[in-house]
Amino acid sequence: MISIDETTNGQRAIARRELLRIGGISTLGLSLPQLLASRARAATESAQGPLFGQAKNIIWLYMSGGPSQYETFDPKPDAPAEIRGIFNPIATNVPGINICELLPRVARIADKLAIVRSMATDDPNHESGGYWVNTGHKYVGPNMRSVNPDDWPTLGSIVKMLKPSTTLPFTSVMLPEPLVANPNVFLPGQNGGFMGARWDPEIFNCDPADPAFRIDDFSSLADVPALRLNARRNLLQQVDQSARYLQTAGIQERDRLTQEAMGLLLSGTARGAFALDQESAKTRDRYGRGKWGQSVLLGRRLIEAGVRMAFVNWPREPGDLSAGNPLWDTHSQNNPRMKDVLCPQFDLGFTALIEDLDERGLLDETLVVAIGEMGRTPRFNGSGGRDHWGNVFSFVLAGAGISGAQVHGASDKTGAFPVSGRVQPQDLTATILHLLGIGSEAFFPDRFGRPIRATEGEPLEMLFGTQPATSLRTTPGGLVPQVVKTSNELLVNGDFEESTPLASIEKPVRGWQAYPTFDPNRSDEFTVLRGRVPGPRSRSGEHHVGIGYGLWTGEGKGQIPQGARAMLVQQIYNPRPGKFNFSIFSSGGSMDRPDYYRDVWEQHFTCRLVIFGYADAQQNPLRITEFASQKFTPAFAGPYEANYRQFSVTTRLESQNGGANQLQHGVGVAVIVEKTSPGMLDVPSGGPRSQGLIRIEDVRLDFTA
Repeated sequence: MISIDETTNGQRAIARRELLRIGGISTLGLSLPQLLASRARAATESAQGPLFGQAKNIIWLYMSGGPSQYETFDPKPDAPAEIRGIFNPIATNVPGINICELLPRVARIADKLAIVRSMATDDPNHESGGYWVNTGHKYVGPNMRSVNPDDWPTLGSIVKMLKPSTTLPFTSVMLPEPLVANPNVFLPGQNGGFMGARWDPEIFNCDPADPAFRIDDFSSLADVPALRLNARRNLLQQVDQSARYLQTAGIQERDRLTQEAMGLLLSGTARGAFALDQESAKTRDRYGRGKWGQSVLLGRRLIEAGVRMAFVNWPREPGDLSAGNPLWDTHSQNNPRMKDVLCPQFDLGFTALIEDLDERGLLDETLVVAIGEMGRTPRFNGSGGRDHWGNVFSFVLAGAGISGAQVHGASDKTGAFPVSGRVQPQDLTATILHLLGIGSEAFFPDRFGRPIRATEGEPLEMLFGTQPATSLRTTPGGLVPQVVKTSNELLVNGDFEESTPLASIEKPVRGWQAYPTFDPNRSDEFTVLRGRVPGPRSRSGEHHVGIGYGLWTGEGKGQIPQGARAMLVQQIYNPRPGKFNFSIFSSGGSMDRPDYYRDVWEQHFTCRLVIFGYADAQQNPLRITEFASQKFTPAFAGPYEANYRQFSVTTRLESQNGGANQLQHGVGVAVIVEKTSPGMLDVPSGGPRSQGLIRIEDVRLDFTA
């Protein structure tokens, strides 16, 4: 039996209990739960507290893997070196608030941010920690690496039920991919859970950075047969007909919205939300042209189109499903991963989003959250990485209902535990539900119609406000790089045309290193030199690298013992497990002496292409493990010509599979020239114009996951 209550104004209303029951047993539950939520909100909004309903939507930036608090929002400059790391804090534009120097752009918008430094779960697991953050409920299931029917629904599912979009056929969207653990395990906490699959967020596997980007679900709509579209309409009509005798204004409104949603689906309005090519090149550059930056931009477009909650997950990289340091999970090479790969992309894309929303007048109605499932250990491990740490970590909020220019909570002097303002994921969930106008005490029906409270947390009201917490401003520190690398280019300056000189091997750098480096005072000894030689001696452009002796004047000097080597080296940018092919073009030569090249150089020296791993975190090219080595012998060419031929070496590198960890300390490629003949080579004995060398051009490294 259906229960009907009288309202104070004489209108007849459906009892809450009956709405829950009917909503649970309805074939798809598309109408009644939303009606329940809207009426419950209308009845209690005045009693919900400050800024209730300030946010119309939310962009959830999920930094999967667990970002280090030290290298982001909670640096510890006074901690011992083995804890604080090598990066320094910088001032933000708010006096007294410092963050890591790896986020210089973020430092310039701190007045718009609320930084929380005291989130704690005490859970060091990606699976259960991420479940807690994404659902607001601690994991209690039987297997945190598998999806279970009793899993708690993700926050987006609750939003989808209780505050559906009024302009699009989808409310909660996840992109550019779902959360997976190595080796490609779909994790719980990101679907409808016990609410049922119909409340799953819409997951779009996509690469918005691809020039040919499109969403197949929409690009093919024009080809959907009319029969299938009519079937979709009929299904929706059947759902609402199950409660056709409840013809209240709310039911009629929901039916109207359903028909509008179908109209959007047919008209292509939804498809237009994914049309990134409508954005200017300047805007796309502003977010960063990588997969994450373009996904953040796409999230903004979806919010503008009417999506309530856009999940933007940090995307996987080719090959990292078997990597030991995927995503923000920096178990090894924490410093280069944070400096070269992770923080630059976040710094660019996150600030672009905040500023873009603000300029469009959307920040006051859009809540932005940037968070991971944990932090990182205070101390570095033997691989130069930081391990899992759920005892304390940081996250950031901005936008609707959030007062910027403030920090909430604090960790101890080593960044290991909260000492004030401890919060847990359910408090963040409660905050979001409050600001979205759903309410932290909202109930929703499970698939059996039983009322369930959405969260047990309490809103973080100390963060609420419509103005920054302070009006004081100061000059932010840090250097803002003009270029942020977002491509998959593994090596730089492969044609040697950039003017960057060859660096020494004393410390890791991004680019080419030489050993021994060229010394003008000892210019014709066995060394490495980048030179400008236009004309036939260069294969492309005007520059190449020479390795040998007599490079400067053509007259070699000195004695070269057995085992002496000269090297051209570059560290591979962000290596992932997979197949690597290292290739060069090389030509041999000497000063008008083909006989010298044949009888001296080739007899005493061996040239090799090498793919190697560094032996330790210091990344010294003289201490390496060779994974692949290939000898090569360039053909002779005179001083004013070249005879370039291609040489290559290939290998497959592993990280986690089979227990291997070849990527642990970083990987590099090298061209090595070594004197392998016994005894000492007296260079002047070769003649008055003694010169021996190889020229190197057009270096390339190809990767296949």
